[in-house]
Amino acid sequence: MKAKLLVAFSFCLCLLTIPTNAQQLDNVPQKAATIGELNYTYVPSIASQIKNGTFIHGDRNPGADGFQAPPKMRGGNNVVPGKGSYGPDPLVDVQRNAELLPTRMPDLIFNPTAGVNFNLAPSDPTGAVGRDFYVAAWNISFRIFNKDGTPASPIASLGTLFGENVGDPIVLYDSEVDRYIVTQFSGSGFSVAISQTNDPVNGGWHIYSPTNFNTGAFPDYTKFSIWSDAYYVTANIGGGNGQVWAIERDEMLNGNPATIQGFFLPGIITNGFYSPQVFNISNDVHPANGKATVVYMADDAWGGVANDHLKLWTIDVDWVTPANSTISAATEIPVTDFTGVFDGGGFSNLTQPAGGPDIDCLQATIMNQAQFRKFGTHNSAVFNFVVDADPGGGELAAVRWYEMRQTADGQPWTIHQEGTYTAPEGRHAFAASMAMDAAGNIGMGYSSLDGVNDERISSRYTGQFAGAPSGVMNAVEELIFLSTTNNGSFRYADYSHLTVDPSDDATFWFDTEVFDSGGLRNVVAAFQLTAPQADDVGISNITAPVNGVLGPTETITVDVRNFGTNSQSNIPVSYTIDGGTAVNDVYPGPLAGGATDSFSFAVTADLSVTNQTYTIVATTSLAGDADTGNDAFTAMVTNAADLCEPTATSGCNVDGIKKFVLGTIDADDGANGCNGNGAGYVDRRNLSTDLDRATGNNTHILQAQHNWATAANNEALSVWIDFDDNGTFDVSERLISGVGFQTNNALEDFDLVIPTNANMGPHVLRAKAIDVTATGDILDPCTDFSFGEVHDYTVNIIDTDLGLDDLELDASLLEIISKPNNQFEITLTTSFSDKLSFSVYNMLGQQLVFNNISKGNDGKYSYQLDMSYASTGVYIVKMGRGDSFVTGRIVVE
Repeated sequence: MKAKLLVAFSFCLCLLTIPTNAQQLDNVPQKAATIGELNYTYVPSIASQIKNGTFIHGDRNPGADGFQAPPKMRGGNNVVPGKGSYGPDPLVDVQRNAELLPTRMPDLIFNPTAGVNFNLAPSDPTGAVGRDFYVAAWNISFRIFNKDGTPASPIASLGTLFGENVGDPIVLYDSEVDRYIVTQFSGSGFSVAISQTNDPVNGGWHIYSPTNFNTGAFPDYTKFSIWSDAYYVTANIGGGNGQVWAIERDEMLNGNPATIQGFFLPGIITNGFYSPQVFNISNDVHPANGKATVVYMADDAWGGVANDHLKLWTIDVDWVTPANSTISAATEIPVTDFTGVFDGGGFSNLTQPAGGPDIDCLQATIMNQAQFRKFGTHNSAVFNFVVDADPGGGELAAVRWYEMRQTADGQPWTIHQEGTYTAPEGRHAFAASMAMDAAGNIGMGYSSLDGVNDERISSRYTGQFAGAPSGVMNAVEELIFLSTTNNGSFRYADYSHLTVDPSDDATFWFDTEVFDSGGLRNVVAAFQLTAPQADDVGISNITAPVNGVLGPTETITVDVRNFGTNSQSNIPVSYTIDGGTAVNDVYPGPLAGGATDSFSFAVTADLSVTNQTYTIVATTSLAGDADTGNDAFTAMVTNAADLCEPTATSGCNVDGIKKFVLGTIDADDGANGCNGNGAGYVDRRNLSTDLDRATGNNTHILQAQHNWATAANNEALSVWIDFDDNGTFDVSERLISGVGFQTNNALEDFDLVIPTNANMGPHVLRAKAIDVTATGDILDPCTDFSFGEVHDYTVNIIDTDLGLDDLELDASLLEIISKPNNQFEITLTTSFSDKLSFSVYNMLGQQLVFNNISKGNDGKYSYQLDMSYASTGVYIVKMGRGDSFVTGRIVVE
């Protein structure tokens, strides 16, 4: 892939004087109220920042060191008791009586925040899929992923782009020009980063800081949209001032000086928090310039609102003569009655199981984003907000959603369909995000919860197949992730984000907030709305075995799913281990359409090699299966060795490790007492951080704290990393050897030096801190002791020297052609003409192939690589010279 550049813009704007009572503007067309100039500053690429040491890792735990999520500046909505719609939502029965069709399970699920230890909610989950990457962001960090869910960059602080990491990011992908966009707000402005081309890892950035850009108030809950002639921004500005900004897209895409124009929303009536949105183009087919539409929901339970309705405004920007720019008067669109008020407009709404705090359902908000799509005969826009579907019966959060249409660009918008989606089994449905694909299917991801029946927060999706009855989501609900713990805060998510993959214009990517034993996390799922076939079965999960101590007779248990509509029996099933001989069996059935059943193979598997990771592939082979793409499921299972668990024989005390900080790991609060389930040992292998082994970057600061008021060196620390993953901590793997603490009740720094030849990938780190004046051996990772603690964590060894493209090769093209029998042709096209080296590495970082090659007569560097005898797996190929190189990946099957 060619390496490319990125451009990031922030705003410097001299504002015109604006009245503070803008919410009282008459409902008549208005001119632009603010006009300003933009300036930018260049910052090197993420890859080069990593290389030169200026990259800012996103390794500060949200919530650590007193950091708190910026306040949402939300006053309670001005609700008039007894006013407005009341009783069951009129559209609920339409949804509940709809005939539902099964759809396929997610194609991909991954955790974009792996390695992040959240200490607060909300996480502000956002992400956008492009042709080559998926960019996810949260709170004050972001990360770039390949489209198989593997990281393409380290976790990055927003500060590595903007110089500050205030938060509330929104990620966009401008499909027409193949650019990625990252944004954040600040105390009185906002910043935007726009990729100059389509590689967000290896390109540079142009940054606009908000230092001189003043929105007149804190721009809470900024939401961003793409339109033909501008990027648009809305915000919840205090005092009820409705504002929207247009940013000069065409100039920004070319790196030229650009301007910004701001508008008030005439005729708007706000009641505390409010969130209008501008329609966002979700694919690469754009309407004509101008006529950008702003949408806003209004509840007749609010003061000053006579009837439930939608308000629409149209913005026409003239970049040549800004005095000609206008925003229209508001058009009011009547809608079916709804109740949008929960708990009198407060923000503690939905009950969690087992006594967790009631969480915010995000009322009075057009959810992120209002999505526009242009079809051959019409234009459509879809959006949603939360409603109480049964206000008289207790409380039931549901999703009120709309598809609006116009017959041509710039023509009036009308409601094509409206619906109220209620989740099955009486669960809440809220925090939704939706879009349309090229076929006209609507995909909608959302959160669900049932505090009465003890179901915790979950991520789910549904949708409407094109041609379905009006106003119903007729796709069977699918589960993405079910939380295993409660949210400890009333704040939840703030928004979710669903985008459409431009590669096929059919796959929806949904990002939201969930909770597991490690605390808050985000989860991304990629799914399609595919109409079910009559005959279609597959393996949807491998439930056993799981990681742990495994033996020679492990039972393989799978979930067999009938994706089709016909009942099925006698389904041929099979599994393989590491690509070996298939083990065949038959699932007897019958299995009804849409149903799933567990099945265990009669023949067991030998998984007895300690520390080996096995690839298990289970598949169905139904004759006449209409969709073979969902037949197989793959699981990676590791035979993990048992780890010794030493004990503090004197129980939990002030000794040991009362706080531990390394990279993104920040564990414990410094308090005395037990940190684990018992005295002396704490298993925190669910917490992980990256550690670089590259020369010059391989010294890391580990911080630990004990609380015994004693002389220096009476408490000591040792640290091991099990680099060979054999379940023992060898002397050669001890990186800190009985180093004494010099203080207590405060974090103390220790140097942790990773060997430059350390095996890459995840390993267990063991930290042992004890009172060395009592019994116990500080240099033995397994023996008991009187006073102290042993902690286990996971560290992922990386090598940034294996992932950086030198500037001299920025214009290079590395092409990998896979041939039969695991033969590969690797070709590099570059203006460089001297000799280059060629190398192949396994995922442990071991060099398997090295050669020097010259440029051929065709102007290319080429290497014919034979991997026919290599083990199956992923390998890294590297071509370059010295510190200048490009890399790629090959898969040996």
